[in-house]
Amino acid sequence: MNHQTRGLVIAGTQSGVGKTTVTLGLLYALARRGLTVQPFKVGPDFIDPGHHTRAAGRVCRNLDGWMLSREANLALFRRQARGADVAVVEGVMGLFDGYDGASEAGSTAQMAKWLGLPVLLVVDARAMARSAAALVHGFAGFDPALSLAGVVFNRIGSPAHLEYLQQALTSLPGVRCFGGLPRDQELAIPERHLGLTTAEDHPLAEAYLGHLADWLETHLDLPGLLEALPPLTLPEEPAPAATPPTVRLGVARDRAFCFYYPENLELLASFGAELVPFSPLEDRELPAGLHGVYLGGGYPELYAERLAANEALKKALKQGAAGGLPIYAECGGLMYLAREILDLEGRAHPMAGVLPFTVRMLPRLKALGYREVTLTAPGLLGPAGTTARGHEFHYSEIVGEAIGVLRLYRLTSRRGGATVSEGYSENHVLASYVHLHFGSNPEVARRLVASCRAYKDSLREEARG
Repeated sequence: MNHQTRGLVIAGTQSGVGKTTVTLGLLYALARRGLTVQPFKVGPDFIDPGHHTRAAGRVCRNLDGWMLSREANLALFRRQARGADVAVVEGVMGLFDGYDGASEAGSTAQMAKWLGLPVLLVVDARAMARSAAALVHGFAGFDPALSLAGVVFNRIGSPAHLEYLQQALTSLPGVRCFGGLPRDQELAIPERHLGLTTAEDHPLAEAYLGHLADWLETHLDLPGLLEALPPLTLPEEPAPAATPPTVRLGVARDRAFCFYYPENLELLASFGAELVPFSPLEDRELPAGLHGVYLGGGYPELYAERLAANEALKKALKQGAAGGLPIYAECGGLMYLAREILDLEGRAHPMAGVLPFTVRMLPRLKALGYREVTLTAPGLLGPAGTTARGHEFHYSEIVGEAIGVLRLYRLTSRRGGATVSEGYSENHVLASYVHLHFGSNPEVARRLVASCRAYKDSLREEARG
């Protein structure tokens, strides 16, 4: 590799073809060869990046064509890929699937072209033979500006089946087949309602990853694939200037609360926040000397009984909120701040009671999609008019209209249309179902830290009497 960074995008002809399995196997196979591998995931997903991090041994980063600008994506990619031997980007949905049928906006293909990376196309070859060549022909020629490194056939039935597929591809000069992966039921990762189980709930064991990498290396021409990847030009991308820590920000990190974009935490730290992890499941008190709390998303409904039983921490949060402690909560964090969570059987699990409403679980998806947030009044994240972008994905809802609770957000979907009032706020608490990406507007991270600093200053004034 001559210490040059190479990279590729792993894309599928559609969702469900096995690109995550291929990605994980490739990450671990490369890492165990002693290569430094930097994983990326296209889209707002939190779950796949956790598994990527486990397989590669380096924190996976989200790339996103809507939450982040082209320039922000390029800067993030270059900064994280520098020094790696291989950058591996897992795509989202099918290669050309994006926001609509008329353009490439939001697609894996668009991201591959932005980054200047070739694409390895994963094709589910079940019940296909020569027709697979017609499918690949369409993908190879659909966008001449896209570089296709080659294809890998997944879920083949036998060596003879792969031979049929390779024969068919001979009619497509320049399109290389790097292998055919046989079906293996032992490689499936458990799923739940938001997708795969999280790395916190179901950490991929060394034995599983080893089996996955063996499967991939046995059936994929890995040396040939690496050889086919051109070296990348990665201009220096300086990291944001860091401010020495001036406030302590508690960050909920455990199995119930694990959905955070790494850039959110890094931006908060760069503006002067010392990030102090704590567990609402395990800890009986908040860390000492906090000037703010960040409650991310996750699966509080799966741990509702344990969260409800931890009366001491719930009381500490409620007392902190009553005393003006800044608390910013997203999705699962909002649910935890509610009065109670009603599970699918109708059982009530008392939560922190910081916000005066109940949340109930639903058997089907309540909301899914990108959101642009505009502050309609000053709050923890900035003055009125501040905007940021994020994503919403949940199976719960607030019971009733949350009457009497101030709403600071005006939400607009990516497609526009009617706006929604959201962003529930009381005192210095702000809770929303939207997972914001602070990279869409770093100013919101700076303002959140500034809110914590203002609280710290107020404590000093009180101490002075």
